[in-house]
Amino acid sequence: MANITLQVASDGIAVVTLDVAGAAMNMLSPGTVRELSAILDQIISRTDVRGVMVTSGKAVFAAGWDLRDLLGLLDEHSPEAAKVYEQSGEFSQVLRRLETCGKPVAAAINGLALGGGLELALACHYRVLADDPKAVVGLPEVKVGLLPGAGGTQRLPRLLGISRALPLLVEGTHVTPREALRLGIVHELVPAEQICSAARRWLTSQPDAQAPWDKKGYRVPGGSSIALPEIGGTFATGMARITKSTLRNLPAPVAIMSAVFEGLQVPIDLGLRIEGKYFATLIADPVARNLVRTLFINKSQAEKLLRRPADVPKSAVKTLGILGAGMMGSGIAHVAAVAGIECVLVDATPELAERGRAHSASVLEKELARGRMTAEEVSAVLARIRPTTNYADLSGCDFVIEAVFESRPIKAQVTRQAEAAIPPAAVFASNTSTLPITGLAEVSQRPAQFIGVHFFSPVERMPLVEIIVGRQTSQETLARALDFVAQLRKTPIVVNDSRGFYTSRVFGTYCYEGQRMLEEGIEPALIENAGRFAGMPVGPLAVTDEVSLELQYKVIRQAEEDLGESFAPPVSWNVLRHFVEDLRRLGRKSGGGFYEYPPGARKYLWPGLKLAYPPAAVQPGVEEIRRRLLYIQALETARCLEEGVLASVAEADLGSVLGWGFPTHTGGTLSFIDTVGVARFVDDCRRLARDLGPRFEPPPGLLARAADGKRFHPNTPRNSA
Repeated sequence: MANITLQVASDGIAVVTLDVAGAAMNMLSPGTVRELSAILDQIISRTDVRGVMVTSGKAVFAAGWDLRDLLGLLDEHSPEAAKVYEQSGEFSQVLRRLETCGKPVAAAINGLALGGGLELALACHYRVLADDPKAVVGLPEVKVGLLPGAGGTQRLPRLLGISRALPLLVEGTHVTPREALRLGIVHELVPAEQICSAARRWLTSQPDAQAPWDKKGYRVPGGSSIALPEIGGTFATGMARITKSTLRNLPAPVAIMSAVFEGLQVPIDLGLRIEGKYFATLIADPVARNLVRTLFINKSQAEKLLRRPADVPKSAVKTLGILGAGMMGSGIAHVAAVAGIECVLVDATPELAERGRAHSASVLEKELARGRMTAEEVSAVLARIRPTTNYADLSGCDFVIEAVFESRPIKAQVTRQAEAAIPPAAVFASNTSTLPITGLAEVSQRPAQFIGVHFFSPVERMPLVEIIVGRQTSQETLARALDFVAQLRKTPIVVNDSRGFYTSRVFGTYCYEGQRMLEEGIEPALIENAGRFAGMPVGPLAVTDEVSLELQYKVIRQAEEDLGESFAPPVSWNVLRHFVEDLRRLGRKSGGGFYEYPPGARKYLWPGLKLAYPPAAVQPGVEEIRRRLLYIQALETARCLEEGVLASVAEADLGSVLGWGFPTHTGGTLSFIDTVGVARFVDDCRRLARDLGPRFEPPPGLLARAADGKRFHPNTPRNSA
């Protein structure tokens, strides 16, 4: 079935229409590239063709390469750069043939054009874009660990100049139609229904059939020599920003800078070859595979509710009850109200309930100031949040979430009060981050309708929601919880019940390991910097301050009370107990923990740390600390998978990256083990266990994988389309 059609009109204009069969939008693949190449052969050979118009038969022009197909290429074992270069260069070669076919080519861009779609347009001599806010253009390949491999790093700088093009390439920025016209990415902006007539008008005006860089005497706008102060400064500051933001964990931004710098010193054909070689090195690097698989393929599947029970009818929450108007409760109310859901926000006093609504007002004021919302939209959202102290106001709610303190008695109390008021069919959810759902459901009169729905702070910014299935939770309740998360446009993962579930349990190991290092005499600054260099958002001591030492202390005390003789304290227990019981340094909210928080100034490590935990004479290397911090999280994830807390490898990776910020370049905790190599990871863990204790001992399932040579992620078959 054809994905691209060719029609030659009586005026000699050949119209090439992208319309990928069976797809909602045009995506590029080896199949579509072959079709385009065959059509180009016809265009070149036909004497009745005087010009070419490239357009789309769908609502978008082209949304880039099909990532499912790309993942198949990325998943091959140790691909040879030469082989990958040959495969990835086909599209670039076809576009260069289009650009030099000797006939004028115009792109009629009716909608979004990203990645390979924009590269196709850039290979055309003239570009007309629809004047529609949805018709954004950009080269976002850097976000999947790659660079634009079909001329993007060569044509865009030659068109705009290096200083303007580099930020778009390195940041993967989407550009609005008006900005695209201002920058010079497109030549003309017209209403969507006029793009083809505008392109045809240009084609029939006997235009030059050469790109600017193919004309004699062409020079890059603003110059390309590193000796020029502006160009040298652009590359120097660009590299500094990349180093600061990625700490060199992401190779794509550096490769883009190198491809642009080297490629623009030579003619474009040689520049395209340079680009192709850098593209091949990124393809061969595991970072691209990890990013594509976790943040695009697996994230997309989770948002399509892959884990939703299929035999349960779709549902939508009309009125949401939220118990507790603190940080979490007010955040949940905000995102629900923005999604159009009526909210009843309950707290103990009118002042506390109103404070929860005020949180939403504060967030919305910023959106209004940025021009992202109108005053009418802000008013409508706030009108959906009804603060109250009366549980009877929950009588019309079809879904209720408790977001009170992590205290079993308090949660039991609000559960009973809410269930006395809510309809019989309503779902009751707990936003607990650690307490087992099955235990919390013991006070419920409807345990089949009791489920965990764990949001992350700040709710309005964090994309993940962890859904926890209790022992008696019904499949209908799971389906309704997933439908609710979809309403909020967040990304769900589903896990089975246990203490700490998945995210809190594994994230805790990062904090605990950092605290144990402190007790061992490792310099606090070394611990924190190693965490950042590993790719974590903040160091383990800083993030503990944010979560609060007191909360961690209470969670551990609760576990001790619940588990009795089987309780085993974490390796950080001595440090936590000392800070909470003796020093009364409870974290940022209390004024200080591992850090000091002076008013109006940047935080800094508490000087008293060196007195409480004197640094050892010999300090370990950064790599050793980095290994400990990442390995302990990956190891605990493997245990969660073996224990049945996790049902899928994909959700493990997705939850770790979106939930607590496990380094994105690794693809997640289990992808990290695959990247290291399961056998090597096991060997490293055994060494760590000998040196540091049994917490690093690999579990039986991981040992079996190492012995059998099995990865967590099997190879993905390549799409044959």
